[in-house]
Amino acid sequence: MTGALAMVKCLEQEGVRIAFGYPGAAICPFYDALIDSGIHHVLVRTEQNAAHAASGYARISGVPGVCIATSGPGATNLLTGIASAYMDSIPLVVITGQVRSDLLGRDVFQEADITGAAEPFTKHSYLVKRAGDIPRIFKEAFHIASTGRPGPVLIDIPIDVQKTEIPDFDYNIPVDIIGYKPRSLGNSLQIKKVIEALKECHRPILCAGGGVFSAKALDELRGFVEKCEIPVICTMMGIGLLPSDHPLNLGMLGSHGCVPANKAIRDADLVILAGARVGDRAVASPGQVAERAVVVHIDIDPAEIGKNMPAHIPIVGDLRLVLSELSKNCDWKAPAEWVEQVTDRKARYSKVEIHAIEGYVEPKSFMRTLSRKMESDAVLCADVGQNQIWSANNFAVRDGRFLTSGGMGTMGYSIPCAVGAKLASPKRQVCAVCGDGSFQMSMMELGTVCQEGLDLKIVIMHNTRLGMVRELQDRLYSCRHSAVYLDGSPDFVAVAKAYGIPAVAVSSNEEAESAIDDMLKNDGPFLMVCRISPDYPSL
Repeated sequence: MTGALAMVKCLEQEGVRIAFGYPGAAICPFYDALIDSGIHHVLVRTEQNAAHAASGYARISGVPGVCIATSGPGATNLLTGIASAYMDSIPLVVITGQVRSDLLGRDVFQEADITGAAEPFTKHSYLVKRAGDIPRIFKEAFHIASTGRPGPVLIDIPIDVQKTEIPDFDYNIPVDIIGYKPRSLGNSLQIKKVIEALKECHRPILCAGGGVFSAKALDELRGFVEKCEIPVICTMMGIGLLPSDHPLNLGMLGSHGCVPANKAIRDADLVILAGARVGDRAVASPGQVAERAVVVHIDIDPAEIGKNMPAHIPIVGDLRLVLSELSKNCDWKAPAEWVEQVTDRKARYSKVEIHAIEGYVEPKSFMRTLSRKMESDAVLCADVGQNQIWSANNFAVRDGRFLTSGGMGTMGYSIPCAVGAKLASPKRQVCAVCGDGSFQMSMMELGTVCQEGLDLKIVIMHNTRLGMVRELQDRLYSCRHSAVYLDGSPDFVAVAKAYGIPAVAVSSNEEAESAIDDMLKNDGPFLMVCRISPDYPSL
């Protein structure tokens, strides 16, 4: 068989059902071989969104997402999507075509050193030089992407290698990569130290991040915190690890988080970081937390431990196994007065009244209504900007998922992510929420939504501003606004209808509630435009 056919066979052996991409000359041999495969290819409208869609697919399916592009601009267009997946530890296998091997380094048409360009944003990358190496390289790529701390792996394949015949195809070769042996079992002595620290503390908090999803440790997390009655706060990537209304879930911490979560970490004398690196948006002064509290940091990646907050008890290991060990060996409960203090505070702040705004949709109450009306296992894909904060703090996750670009904060992420999420779980309700700025970064994917016949819901928070940047300019630059007005934006309802997608614009919460019912009843894609006050704040 040819190298191109071997590539397809490798994907089939890995159980790949769906791949996202955009073809071009240097990857055409692969696309030709793909025709006879059972793998469903989703044609995105720009390559960056192939990576975002593969990311959404990976996060819901639990297996690596696959995205494909051609050489040169096709490959470089993937970079933002690769970087977004890397920052959020999402497993991707990225396949790019490349110019002929004998032309490499000569700056020929559509040549780009994509392995070099993507080096900071990949776990590993391959430039395939021999077609016979394809089975080994693909098997290693899927293994690297999905083990340890998950992340993207790039495979760059010259067109002549794709055309080369190989004598045989063997995918049963074992994976044995020198220097890559992720540690899964946490150190037993360190686990004992955590148990002792718990027994000595009075105000414990567990801070959970996206690493809990990566480790598939939701049951273990819930079992541990419920057994020990430890209050939980989460980073933005950790939203949904516990249902929003769980009595021990205090909400999201950070500069755009909620008061109960931020006050809890301020008052805590023991902080357990579980799969969270607590960057600057999560904890502004991590050193101060470490000065007044014992910090336990559990992560599969040793490079993450202590990166942002000093760790007194570091544990390198698989969160699922470590939390299971802690739960099994810890016979202790958090002091009742501490639990009552932080949960009572959550109850008080949840009763804060939100007032309607005449002529506009009030976004916080809108998100609460949307979450109430959607099914319990629904998936919400939030974009970046004010819409992300309104969603994170007000959409109540029950048995579903909250997906967003947390580490990189990539505008335009929500719609392609939602495409991938919907294809990963077609029976679940999936809704993308974006601002009018971020929508215009990915509105071309309405074509993909229509081509795939996806029952995908899209909500646009339309305030005619790059709202979060405008807030920053108000606060730090004396209200001098520069390049934040979205004049010239199209009629979004008309754009949707041009694609044959039903759409409606609403200007009050009453109109919005009725439109949500219509949107969710509609069997197919639907777009809702919510008119938001230009001056409405993130918090």
